[in-house]
Amino acid sequence: MAVPLPAWSRFVVVGGGIAGVTCAERLATEFPSEDILLVTASPVIKAITNFKQVSKTLEEFDVEEQPSTMLEKRYPNIKVIESGVKQLKSQEHKIFTEDGKQCIYEKLCLCAGAKPKLIFEENPYVLGIRDTDSAQAFQNHLAKARRIAVVGNGGIALELVYEIEGCEVLWAIKDKAIGNTFFDAGAAEFLIPKLTAEKLETAIACKRTKYTTEGSEKEEGSVAAADKLGTALGPDWHEGLHLKGTKEFSHKVHIETLCEIKKIYFQQEFKQLQKTSLSFPKDNSDNQNAHLDEELWPVYMELTNGKIYGCDFIVSATGVVPNVKPFLDGNNFALGEDGGLKVDKHMHSSVADIYAAGDICTASWEPSPVWQQMRLWTQARQMGWYAAKCMVADFLGESIDMDFSFELFAHVTKFFNYKVVLLGKYNAQGLDLDHELMLRCTKGQEYVKVVMQNGRMMGAVLIGETDLEETFENLILNQMDLSAYGEDLLNPNVDIEDYFD
Repeated sequence: MAVPLPAWSRFVVVGGGIAGVTCAERLATEFPSEDILLVTASPVIKAITNFKQVSKTLEEFDVEEQPSTMLEKRYPNIKVIESGVKQLKSQEHKIFTEDGKQCIYEKLCLCAGAKPKLIFEENPYVLGIRDTDSAQAFQNHLAKARRIAVVGNGGIALELVYEIEGCEVLWAIKDKAIGNTFFDAGAAEFLIPKLTAEKLETAIACKRTKYTTEGSEKEEGSVAAADKLGTALGPDWHEGLHLKGTKEFSHKVHIETLCEIKKIYFQQEFKQLQKTSLSFPKDNSDNQNAHLDEELWPVYMELTNGKIYGCDFIVSATGVVPNVKPFLDGNNFALGEDGGLKVDKHMHSSVADIYAAGDICTASWEPSPVWQQMRLWTQARQMGWYAAKCMVADFLGESIDMDFSFELFAHVTKFFNYKVVLLGKYNAQGLDLDHELMLRCTKGQEYVKVVMQNGRMMGAVLIGETDLEETFENLILNQMDLSAYGEDLLNPNVDIEDYFD
């Protein structure tokens, strides 16, 4: 049988998530007469809609799943190859896809994202939530559940625990306080009342059309399928999903702090070992925990603090690992400590003519003092866009300056229905002990924290409608000495915007 001739393209992008699609779109715009190849394992791609530049560095957008044909309609010079990558031979400038195609590139950008870190691989009662299909599978399981466990303390865990209704939720976190990735214990305390309050029913206008891969709804058998890589979820991923269990109450959440899962038992094993488990605590104070559970559950988790709880299934939301595996064999990539492909300030990997952007890469340049890499939507978009710019500049032999979006870490999101803005070193990441925190908090309304060092603002957390983001962004960027203002900086009776406009 004749081997199909390899496709050739000056620019090839791998990955149909935000970074890959943004990169391909940018390249297609720069070179309208060139064919841009986008290789993606999923039949749906992630497109950015309703993009809004809120301030110099803050941006808001929706993420919509679309069939790849819609991308090809918008950009006739983007050609989508729907297949995963099996192998990369960087010396030959060639990639091999899982469906037997070959692709020769001049410049390649790897945007293959990340995979969920599952606490226990291959366990039918452990579900990882990373893409739309796994979120759909989660909804199907939840509809029959009376009690579930959530393990992890990042963005997905936070949203999940808040959104679930009609089901007891045991939440195990390894930190002292919830949302450790995003805020300190003070902000966590501010948010916790929302977990116990009855939620007001809001009619959700779903921002995006859902396209799922054919047959995905039929995959009821195994809960865990970490190797099936779909593209990651959108920032409003839970909207339009019906996250309700079998019981007739709104919120019932119990948090176990400073612990991880030590062991998981199936029901049969649990009975044979004659173990005992605890019933769902009536509140979050420890003295309620002593009651033994009479009910039998499909699965049991033993925590490192010695407690055992039964539940219907366990959600693993413990973060992601860069999806580098298909590209490493026979190629000399330098990897970061987090396992990502190291990239320099022009998004170039350690291998000639190969760039990387988004969750798969590790930023290895000397960062601005108020920027850090986090595997978030905003950074995937910025990196994909900037990587394309760097590929174009390289090809044309031009020099290029670092993009302004890497000057200041800036992220806007929503947790527990509050607007949350994170700026700079918002958790004092990497700062010496001589930093100070200033706080302003109105219960149930707003939480404002700024991180100061040597009289200069280094970071801020804004929860609620504070309208301070632009002012604080400017103060962090221009590093003005604010010592003279002291506590007045956060005094609600002093309009600091008048000072600094």
